[in-house]
Formats: sequence, structure tokens, C-alpha cells
Amino acid sequence: MIPRVLKRLTALGAAILVLVLTTTTAAAGLTRAEARLLRDLNRVRAAHGLAPLRYDPRLQRAARAHSRAMLVTQTFQHGAFGARMAQFDVKGTWTGENLAWGNGAFGSAGGILRAWLASPEHRANLLRPGFTRIGIGDLVGAFLGYDAAHVVTADFAG
Repeated sequence: MIPRVLKRLTALGAAILVLVLTTTTAAAGLTRAEARLLRDLNRVRAAHGLAPLRYDPRLQRAARAHSRAMLVTQTFQHGAFGARMAQFDVKGTWTGENLAWGNGAFGSAGGILRAWLASPEHRANLLRPGFTRIGIGDLVGAFLGYDAAHVVTADFAG
């Protein structure tokens, strides 16, 4: 009897946790692609003994604005990163940014994460213990001659 009750309580607890996580992601205003990238990124951080990155609305606005600007101008560059952080009132001892773009499998959360982990500079940002907050802008559009390309900005602070 007791094991059956524990199984039901465990299942109920897991369902509540999924509901809370889903609600938090939805409340944060992340798209499905952004939420998937954040989830996968935090799994990698956990595997390296690091705390998860928390959603930050200022970083989110900055990241989306930059991805939108890159789509509109058909450019792929960091630009005036410091000025953008100031414009969106991002504060912190540490700030950093990763960019990516691709379509098909290369534009998926897994494809982007694999590319970042293969790059020493991008990997350092993902695994920097001082980073505690993140905003992700993953926008889809025609980019540099490719249809349905994901243009991704991840802005970090801590």
C-alpha cells in the first residue's frame, strides 16, 4: 500500500513540476525554440556542475532586438554590444554574447548548441560560472540567401 501511495505522490509531484516549469517558460515569454535552447544549455551547465541560467527580461529584449536587427540588415555581427546592453539597462559584473544562425538541423537548438560547444570562445560563455542570467532571441526569416533561417542571439550577464 505504501509503495503505491508513494508512486502516486511522486507522479503527482513530477506533474506539478512540469506544470510549473511550463508556466514559468510561458510567463517568461520565451518561444518554443528559445525555451528549448535554454533547457538544453542548462543541461550542459548542470553536467559541468554549474548553476542554471535564469531568464532575464532585459537580456531577452536586447537579444531579440539584436536578432531582429541582423535579419533586417542581413548582417551577422555583434555590433555595438556595450551600447546595446546600456540601451536595455542590463547591469552586471560580467556580460557576454553568443550569436548563431542556420536553417534545418543547423538552426535547431541542438545544432546551435553543438556549434557553440565546438567553439572555444562560445563554449567559455556557456560555461562561465559568473554568468547567472540569459536572454535568447531566436527569430526565423530569410537570411543571407536562406529561407527559414534561425538567427539567434544569446546575451549573458552575471
